[in-house]
Amino acid sequence: MDALQLIGPFKQLLTMEALPLKGALTDSQLWIIENAGILVSDGKVMATGKYVTLKKEHPSAECQELTGDHVCLPGFIDAHTHICFGGSRANDYALRNSGKTYLEIAKAGGGIWDTVTQTRKADKGTLIKKTAKLANRHLKTGVTTLEVKSGYGLSLDEELKILEAIQEANKEVPSDLIPTCLAAHMFPKDYDGTKTSYLQELAQKLLPKLKAENLTNRIDAFIEESAFSPEEIAPYFKTAKNLGFNITVHADQFSTGGSKVAVEYGAISADHLEASTDTEIELLAKSNTIATALPGASLGLGCNFTPARKLLDAGATLAIASDHNPGSAPMGDLLTQAAILGAFEKLTNAEVLAGITVRAAAALGLTDRGKLAKGYLADFSLFHTNNYQEILYNQGNLKPCMVWKNGSLVYNKHKA
Repeated sequence: MDALQLIGPFKQLLTMEALPLKGALTDSQLWIIENAGILVSDGKVMATGKYVTLKKEHPSAECQELTGDHVCLPGFIDAHTHICFGGSRANDYALRNSGKTYLEIAKAGGGIWDTVTQTRKADKGTLIKKTAKLANRHLKTGVTTLEVKSGYGLSLDEELKILEAIQEANKEVPSDLIPTCLAAHMFPKDYDGTKTSYLQELAQKLLPKLKAENLTNRIDAFIEESAFSPEEIAPYFKTAKNLGFNITVHADQFSTGGSKVAVEYGAISADHLEASTDTEIELLAKSNTIATALPGASLGLGCNFTPARKLLDAGATLAIASDHNPGSAPMGDLLTQAAILGAFEKLTNAEVLAGITVRAAAALGLTDRGKLAKGYLADFSLFHTNNYQEILYNQGNLKPCMVWKNGSLVYNKHKA
C-alpha cells in the first residue's frame, strides 16, 4: 500500500455524497465540510473530514499542506465528447452564423462528412496526438474523466483506427478516456449499399471485433432524419445488446423518436434531447435511462437548450456534457457550458454540479468516481475561492488552480 497522504486544508469540500440519482436537487442537500482534508492512499480516498482531525488521527500521513483559500470538488466527468478527429469546421461555423442551416451546410459538402474526410486522411499517430492534446486541455478545466466517441471513420477499418487511437491516447494522458463506438453516426456517402446493409455489416463484422479486442463496451447511434431511423437502428442495437455492449443514443436533437428507442433498449443514456416534448420527458423520467444535456451544441448551433428543468422536475436523472466536437460544439469547456445551462434552465448549483460529477459518472456506468467518499478514486480539483458558489457564478471564468488524478497532482497552475 502506498503511504497515506493528507491533502488540505480546504475552506470547503463538496463530497457530492448522499444525493439521489433522480430528480430535482436543492443546494441544502449538498454535503459541505468546512476546513476539510482528504486522506488518500493507492489512488483512492481513504477518508474525508476536518483537516485537523484527520491529521491528529493519522500522524504518520504525509501532509500536503495548502495555504490560502481553496474549494475542493470531485473531478469533473464529461460524458459525451468527439475529440478524436481530423481537421476543422471553422467554415461551417461561419456559414451557420450567416444564416445557413445545419442540413444545408451538410448537403453542400460540410457537416459531419467533411470531418469524416479529414479524419480518414489523418494517420493514427496524428489522431493520438490531437486526442491527447484536447484531453489535457480538458484536464486543466477540472475534467479527469471524459468519454470519447468514434464516428468520423464510417468504415470498418477507419472506425477501428479511431478507437485504437483513443485507446493509445488514453495511455498518454493522466485523465481516463472512455471509448464509445459511433460507427452509426451517419450513412457514409461512399458506401455501396443501403443503410440497412451498412448497419448489418457493422453488426456482423465490427461489433465482434470491438468485443474481441476490448476496444469499447459502449455502442452509440445517431437517430435522426439525417442519420438513422428508429426502425433502421433496431436490429443493430439488438445485436449490440446480445453481444453485451452498453447502449447510448444521440436522441431528439432535431426531431423526436430517439429517446423512445433509448428507453426501449435500456440505453444507459439518451443525449441531446433539445427537441424533446413532454411525452419524451415523461418517458425518460419513468425509465432508468439518464438524460444528458449538451449545452455546447445549443451554443454552437444557436438552438434551444435541452429542457433540463422539466426533466428534473419530472424525476429524470440529468447529466451535463460538452459534446466537444469540430462541428456543432467546438468550445469544449464543460464548466462554462454547465454554468450557462444553469442560468437559462434555472438549475440549482447542486443540480449543475451533480450533472458534471456523480450523475455524469452514472451516465457512463462508472461507480468508482463522481464523489469524494471512502473507496472512490481520488480525483478532485481545487478552486481559489472560499465559497463554492463563486465557481458557477463566474460562469467558467474561475478555473481550477490544481487538479489531482488518482491521488497524484497532475496540474498545478502555479507551476504550469
